[in-house]
Amino acid sequence: MIEVHLYGKLRRLGPDPRGDRDCVLWLDARPGETVGSVLERLGVRTEEVAHIFLNGKLLTTCNSMAPWLRYQRAREDVPTCEPNLDYPVRDGDRLGIFGRDMALLVV
Repeated sequence: MIEVHLYGKLRRLGPDPRGDRDCVLWLDARPGETVGSVLERLGVRTEEVAHIFLNGKLLTTCNSMAPWLRYQRAREDVPTCEPNLDYPVRDGDRLGIFGRDMALLVV
């Protein structure tokens, strides 16, 4: 199973969109599954997404400051603005998908 956590307005796709509850979905992993195919299965449009974390590590972001913020990364070259959604997702992986209304803050 793939564990998918939705944040911000993307919570509308989960069983309980209230902000005081975790919004977690469980998907059966399919052969050749990618981040993009998971988004497609959930009905999430790319332009709705600000950040994606894979197993607690930053995979893609719309924040151009992210490379300097020292987030743990799922890959060496974290794409910004043009996400590469072909990254493979496997059984047991956890995705955190943040909507544009939940963008990372730089202080």
